[in-house]
Amino acid sequence: MARSSTARRIDELLPANEPKQRAFGGGDPPAPPVRPNTPIASNAWLAVLIFLGAEAMFFAGLIGAYIVFRVGSPVWPPPFQPRLPIATTGVNTLILLASAVTVRLALKAVIAGNRKELILMLGVTAMLGSIFLAVQGFEWIRLIHFGLTVSSSVYGGLFYTLIGFHALHVFGALIWLLIVFALAKQGRFSKERHVGLQTCSMYWTFVVGLWPLLYGLVYLL
Repeated sequence: MARSSTARRIDELLPANEPKQRAFGGGDPPAPPVRPNTPIASNAWLAVLIFLGAEAMFFAGLIGAYIVFRVGSPVWPPPFQPRLPIATTGVNTLILLASAVTVRLALKAVIAGNRKELILMLGVTAMLGSIFLAVQGFEWIRLIHFGLTVSSSVYGGLFYTLIGFHALHVFGALIWLLIVFALAKQGRFSKERHVGLQTCSMYWTFVVGLWPLLYGLVYLL
């Protein structure tokens, strides 16, 4: 529809620098937003956060079952069961805790744009995680040789269920870390784009932070 003659005359009377576009119904157009409508966090970050919440609930159920049997037993561990390697696992705990520091340094390196340090810290993290799993596997072989199996007692079943599921999660985190390590060597991460490394760091920190709780509950108490 053509504009009316009255509207054209009004536009001609306006100064040259005056905006002539009007909102529907008259009046000035709406003001621009105060700040851009950008998301607080990426979808991948939120997805991993929700996944970690589900994982925390899963381990809370396993820990609750262990505590119920532990409190309900007059003697724990049961008689004639091999004792757990407290000292060796304590050193292994320090190794895993150190990997949380190195993965954090890797995240700082990518933010600083230091690709060489990023690759180094990811490699050290993967090495520490591999050592942790290797020591755990070696101790499990010894415990099985000494008679502690899944079917030997409730104690053995709970031990391998709780500690075994954690080891399985560490293994999964290690596979993820090796993929991130390969991508870092290809130069796929930068200061602006490192969501894959950030989410991997979140999951790795979760499995590392969970282990001292399990170590204290199963090995020390």
